[in-house]
Amino acid sequence: QVQLVESGGGLVQAGGSLRLSCAASGRTFSSLAMGWFRQAPGKEREFVAAIGWSGFSTYVADSVKGRFTISRDNAKNTVFLQMNSLKPEDTAVYYCAADRDYSRDGKNFDNGSWGQGTQVTVSS
Repeated sequence: QVQLVESGGGLVQAGGSLRLSCAASGRTFSSLAMGWFRQAPGKEREFVAAIGWSGFSTYVADSVKGRFTISRDNAKNTVFLQMNSLKPEDTAVYYCAADRDYSRDGKNFDNGSWGQGTQVTVSS
């Protein structure tokens, strides 16, 4: 399995931006689909975005569409989540995950590799 480490979380005011990074170890990164999830206190985990191994195929949840963008740099074994126009309801722990491919509901990642998460807090 690949090892994943998220970074870039923090405290930001509503309307601000953050860019999350997820660095992967191992030589297989460029062949893996990557996903971003989030979980707020007392809420179920939410599938936020995913990107195919080449970067051409992407998915973004309706709840963040137009504000969040997922991208990847296979040369740096890193996937990014650019978050703009942040809202207080975006506050959550954000996790990245890796698997051979992704499905529209993100459930394939249940059997993949996961990072430890990074906290994002948006103040009003």
